[in-house]
Amino acid sequence: MKRIEAIIRPEKLEVLRAQLEESGYPGIMVTEIKGHGKQRGVSHQWRGTEYKEYFIPKTKIEIVVPDAQVKKLVGAISDACRSGAVGDGKIFVASVDDAIRIRTGESGDGALS
Repeated sequence: MKRIEAIIRPEKLEVLRAQLEESGYPGIMVTEIKGHGKQRGVSHQWRGTEYKEYFIPKTKIEIVVPDAQVKKLVGAISDACRSGAVGDGKIFVASVDDAIRIRTGESGDGALS
């Protein structure tokens, strides 16, 4: 099993949700976060005064999937969230040792569906 964690632009969430629904994802967790990458925030101008916003609002998506679905879902996330501009986000894939469904005690890939 793998955990796919994607940091995306908040405005891409609904597009991504629709794309993942077509791809058959088992479930999704969404968290609103703030942060920055190499660009170290963005500069804005308001009433002639420039100010810097260091922490940019982002959305974190987490999905735990069987190994066989990783490539398909990572491709769906990339396609839905790519604009070609700085700040599109990142995707991380990490191993998950086990998953247990609390209600039934079922474990492994069966606990994901």
